[in-house]
Amino acid sequence: MADTLAAPSAPASEPAVRATVISEAALPGTSTPEAALAGDTASRSAASRAAARAALLLRRSLALLLLAAAWELLPRAGAVDQVFVPPLSEVLIAWYDLLAGGRLVEHFQASLIRSVSGFGLAIVLAIPLGLAIGWYRPVADFLNPVLELFRNTSPVALLPVFVLILGLGEPSKITFILYACAWPILLNTVGGVRTVEPLLIKSARSMGLGPLRLFRKVILPAAVPTIFTGIRLAGAYSILVLLFAEMVGAKAGLGYLVQDAQFSFRIPDMYAGIITISVLGLLFNLLLLSVERRFSTWRTSA
Repeated sequence: MADTLAAPSAPASEPAVRATVISEAALPGTSTPEAALAGDTASRSAASRAAARAALLLRRSLALLLLAAAWELLPRAGAVDQVFVPPLSEVLIAWYDLLAGGRLVEHFQASLIRSVSGFGLAIVLAIPLGLAIGWYRPVADFLNPVLELFRNTSPVALLPVFVLILGLGEPSKITFILYACAWPILLNTVGGVRTVEPLLIKSARSMGLGPLRLFRKVILPAAVPTIFTGIRLAGAYSILVLLFAEMVGAKAGLGYLVQDAQFSFRIPDMYAGIITISVLGLLFNLLLLSVERRFSTWRTSA
């Protein structure tokens, strides 16, 4: 019989089978059960983090939502007079009309320039002076009587003085904001330098640090949190006293908008200006918080 049967091929060895399985698992478009399980776990973890952030945002904004609901419902229910406290929806419509007409942008820009100018000058002048007063005793002894005199004088009481000396223009408004913002920065800077832990200073001196390096490496970093507390307070003051400055001889600004709307009995426009001032103060505070985290990274690492 000439025809012969083909011999069955030999079974593949175990290493070859394992290599084939590994190569097939490595092919693109294929996945192993372990990879699928890891991907499912990662997706669930991302979903749980997103849900946690949403819940945190809801908790933080719940009070604001309740306030907005009360502002909308109480005037419509007759609990308060709609003439003097209109519903929130009407205020938002007035705010949009001011924005669309360009008036709100004009007033916002004028107020922002004044506030930032006075606040920035206060930082530039008050922080070096506070560091000098807190670190050098002769400077403190020389300036303390004057500081104690002016720190107890209300900035609002000095507004007529600024107007008489500098006029009704921008210099008087910026100087008024500068004066109001300088005190919290100055006093917190002095307090931050004077309340540095004495053990830190003794340890640094025992390691041979000179006065300049001691101040730069120990005193200044330790005083940064207190200094930024004063800066944040000054940021709030720059918005508060801005309203007083813009109600005297101003032709633009959020304070002028609020006063002009009140005198013209445009109550929704008045509340729209007040809301804009509140939002400006909130954004200012958030910006200062981010800057504080930037300059206080050592606290997080510690």
